[in-house]
Amino acid sequence: MTRFPFDVVAFDLDGTLADTAPDLTAALNHALGRLGRAAVPAESVRHMVGHGARALLQKGLAATGEVDEALVEQGFPIFLEYYETNIAVGTKPFDGLEAALDTLASKGVKLAICTNKLESLGRRLVSALNWDDRFVAIVGGDTLPVRKPDPAPLFEAIARAGGGRAAFVGDSITDTDTARAAGLPCVAVTFGFSDRPPAQLGASVLIDHFDELIPALERLG
Repeated sequence: MTRFPFDVVAFDLDGTLADTAPDLTAALNHALGRLGRAAVPAESVRHMVGHGARALLQKGLAATGEVDEALVEQGFPIFLEYYETNIAVGTKPFDGLEAALDTLASKGVKLAICTNKLESLGRRLVSALNWDDRFVAIVGGDTLPVRKPDPAPLFEAIARAGGGRAAFVGDSITDTDTARAAGLPCVAVTFGFSDRPPAQLGASVLIDHFDELIPALERLG
């Protein structure tokens, strides 16, 4: 049997592993409503995700009026409290994901998460989705002093997963820029939260469904 070409596969979380837009939208609109702002549609939120919760709130405020740091500071704890309580009400794994993760694990591949979500929220979501035993490392946007697209969080996630040859799977320009800065191959999903057409992400390879992940990684190897 040919050895699988990667020891570690790291994944972004929102828009890559799971469609978190329903719950992020609900939390954002809850905070916006408390701040006297109009709601934003889920489809818009899909293009705002990727830089962490505070940035999401800033973008939501900018989409509904003026934004300043005082409003962000006022709304951020409102957003966090609601989201922590309702983190997996509408969130679902993408089709084919768990079968792909099973296949990777069966090949001895260690799985990690590198997200700009706060680490505590990432861990809470992973637990809510019953994924605690799947991922050996979770690095969030506040785990280190820097966040993606700085490559340091990705390197940290890979190191915590045991190191070795690694690839990164994401959905946004933040993810592909991170992989490029780290000098690692990147698979980008076309069904995530990108703010631009997937073909413009500059990924090593694009996949339209997680059924395509294993063959894509094998080709990259």
